[in-house]
Amino acid sequence: MSTTTVKLHEDTKGQLDLFREYKNESYDEVIRKMIYIAKACKKKPELSQEVLLAIEKARERIKKGKFVTEEEAKKRLGLWVIS
Repeated sequence: MSTTTVKLHEDTKGQLDLFREYKNESYDEVIRKMIYIAKACKKKPELSQEVLLAIEKARERIKKGKFVTEEEAKKRLGLWVIS
């Protein structure tokens, strides 16, 4: 996979930061998510509102600390190997 550099105004970067759902989410992931939402808005506007609401609810849960870590998910699914 090749990469490129994109110049952004600081306020644009700040706005992108607000769309992050978790601390280490890359800008590529954020932008891909925004592209997905934009395409969904064009194809099915009624569903796009649901997607936006679901994202907002998820962000609120994350802020409140109500989420499952990757390690916990592995344990729940029986994928965690204890040595």
